[in-house]
This record gives sequence, C-alpha cells and structure tokens, in this order.
Amino acid sequence: MIPPTRSKRVISIFVLVMFNVSIMASLRTLPLISELGYKMFFFFITVAILFLIPCALVSAELATGWTKSGGVYIWVREALGNRCGFLAIWMQCGHNITWYPAILSFVAATLAYIINPKLVDNKSYIQVSVLAIFWGMTLINYFGIKTSNIVSSIGVIVGTLIPGAFIIGLGITWIIMGNPIQISFSPSHLIPDFSHFSSVALIPGLFLSFAGLEVSTGYAGEVQNPKKNFPKAIMLAMGITFSLFMLGSFSIAIVIPREQISLVAGLMEALKIYLTNYGVSWALPLLAGCLVIGSLAEINSWIIGPIKALHTTATHGNLPPFAQHLNRHGMPTHLLVFQAIVVMIVSFVILYMPSTSAAYWVLTVISAQTYLIMYFLMFISAIRLRYTHPHIVRAYHIPCPHKGIWWISSIGALASLFALFIGYVPPHHLNIGDIFIYEATLIISLVVMIAIPLIMYQFRKPEWLYQK
Repeated sequence: MIPPTRSKRVISIFVLVMFNVSIMASLRTLPLISELGYKMFFFFITVAILFLIPCALVSAELATGWTKSGGVYIWVREALGNRCGFLAIWMQCGHNITWYPAILSFVAATLAYIINPKLVDNKSYIQVSVLAIFWGMTLINYFGIKTSNIVSSIGVIVGTLIPGAFIIGLGITWIIMGNPIQISFSPSHLIPDFSHFSSVALIPGLFLSFAGLEVSTGYAGEVQNPKKNFPKAIMLAMGITFSLFMLGSFSIAIVIPREQISLVAGLMEALKIYLTNYGVSWALPLLAGCLVIGSLAEINSWIIGPIKALHTTATHGNLPPFAQHLNRHGMPTHLLVFQAIVVMIVSFVILYMPSTSAAYWVLTVISAQTYLIMYFLMFISAIRLRYTHPHIVRAYHIPCPHKGIWWISSIGALASLFALFIGYVPPHHLNIGDIFIYEATLIISLVVMIAIPLIMYQFRKPEWLYQK
C-alpha cells in the first residue's frame, strides 16, 4: 500500500518558476561556458535545440499527464517497468552526489573573496566548507516543503536574478565605453574546429547547466493546478535561464582571456575586473554574498526534489524500510542523512586532484554522465507512453501527434548519448593529471552508479513493500 499523502497544494506558479530557475540558472556555470569564447553562441543554440527544448516539451507533457509526486520515476516505471524506473530515479539522485561538491566548491571560493581571497586555491578550506554548508542545507530541509521553497524563491531572486542582471549590465556598459574585449568576433571563431574532439570537450558541462527541468515534477502533489501551471512554469524558466546563461557568460568572456578563466573563481575574477575599472571595488564582497545566497538556493532546490521521488520508490518496495521514514513535516529524513554521508565521502576527491579547477571539472563530468543516462530513459519513455497509455489525459501535448513525440524525444535521446561520450575527452587547456586515472575514474564511476540500483533491485525483498 502506498502511504497517504501528507502534503497540501502549497506551491503557486510563481514559486514553481522560481524553483525551476533556481535548479538550472546557477551563475557558477558562467565561467565554464565563457571558456568557449565566441563559440559559446554556436553551442548555446545547438544545445538549446538538441537538449533544452526537448527536455522542456517532454517534461511538460509527462508532468501534465502524471500529476502525482514521483516525477521521472513514475514516467519511466509506467513505460519501461519498475526496474528501469528505479534506475532512472537513482541516476537522477546519484548525479547529485558528485554535483554537490562541485557547486559547493564554487560557494566556498566565492566566500573566500569575502574572508580571504588567498583561500581560493586552498583545497583544505574548500573541503571543510563543502561539508559544513551541505550539512546545514540538509538540516533546513527537515522542516518541510513550504519552508524549503521559501528559501529557494528568495535565494534565486537575491542571489541569481539580481546579480545575473547586474553582470550582464556591466558587460554591456564595458562594450559601450570602448574597453578592450578579450574574444574575437570573426566568423572563424564562431564555429568549433570539429577535427579535434577537445574543441567540444566542454559540452557535458553545458548540458548539465540546462538540466533539471523535470525535477520540479517530484513536487507535483504540492503544486496548485498542476495541469495548467507546470507547462507555463517550465517554459518561463527555460526562457529566463537561457537568456541569463548566454548573456552572463558573454560578460565574463569579454574581460578575461580564455586561458586565464578559473572554473571555480572565474565569476568573481570577472566581477573584480569590472568593479575595479568602474571604481566601485567595495561592492565585491556584497556581490559575493548575493552569489552565495543564489548557489545555496540552487542546492536547496536539488536536495529534496529527487529525494522525494526516491522515497516514492521506497514505498514501492525498491528500498529497505529504513528509506520509507518521514518526519512530522512529511520529509524523508533518513534518505536526506544518507545522501549527506555519501556526499561527504565523495567530496574528498577535491583533495586528490591537481587543482580545484581540475577537481571541479571531474566532478562535473561524472555528474553529467550519470544524469544523461536518466535523460535517455526519460526520452525513450515519452515515446512508449504515447502508445501504451494513450488514455491518460495530458493538458499539454507535443504537436504533430506521434511524429512530434518521435522527433523531439529521438533528438533528445541521441544528444544525451553524444554528450555522455564526449565527457571522456578532457579539455586541452585544463590540467587533469594522468589521463589513465582520468578515464578510469569516469568509467568506474558510471559503472558503479548503474550497477548499484540494478543489484539492489535484484535482491529486494517482499517485506520492503510499504505497510501502513
């Protein structure tokens, strides 16, 4: 028996839009994208067409057809069976295990600009900060969905939208005032050199930047009028995120030479150049504080969404009874603590990489590859559900009946596989250490992430099924 829902529909369309933006629109990804230089515009348009738009359309259709909490787990389970559904939600949750230390490294580096800029490259400082912040954010999510979403909504406005608009404004002003620009606008610099795979090595990071639109469906049971509000929120969030990323990355690329951009501290370095040039360097700590708030809002949005969906799988007997526990606020606290412990263990990779930027990149690729497995399953499920569940009423339908779903989902699935394999090509300008260790780390990590849920599913027990 599935446990009765304890939640009310407390999430409005505004909160849902802010939640989706906070999931995707992390300013910490701007330095990574700005490393592409003028080519960023080619990659932005390409990734939007091949991945972002398919994700938005498929998520909107599936979310308005299956409006109960569970999200991608329910979609894949209905289409491909319980085993694949469990694998899909595990990969969605699993990608966070390496993503959290990556984004928290950015938070720690940003905080260093307030405390002591010399700490930016201090790996011990980064490590301790990652652990302290993540455990604190885990505790916040003990107090229920409403509290969690208030934190995310305020955080994304103060820490993402306002600073994002500010840095875009700085970039526009920089150009108008005739200051030197660090990228070339010649046509030859717009199209990547496809004769070298390293020219597209940063694609997995760009895919990961636009990932997450489907996460809010884990809250479907708490959303007001989900059939109407989900498509609107998803489309609005997609437009805001795309604009913020493209213009924000451009603002960094025009003031810092590509070879000097730090994946961890690049945003703060760009802001320092801008503010010093305009004689307002005193505002740097204030902006750093805002960016920290925005990143914490993003982390907060991710911490509970996939975990709630994973809790749904526990009630279906895919995880031990330990994972079914809910506190008085209806939050799966045992799963939250388990997640925090695993993140703590994985975060120690920071101490063993040649630099914080190298550690950030390796964690980003592992996270992206894990997540792309889930997206492949989601796109395949969208096609199958059109045939196996035609009776399910969907408030939003991808146009052109069956041809539309085949085209959109096939493009998304193939793009996901392409980005997954490109992750094995290291960026030529980044010191990732021994190439054998780099490749082995990525391969072993992905194999382990896939094997764990499949083994767990194979040995599940009947008594794991939820009993009232």
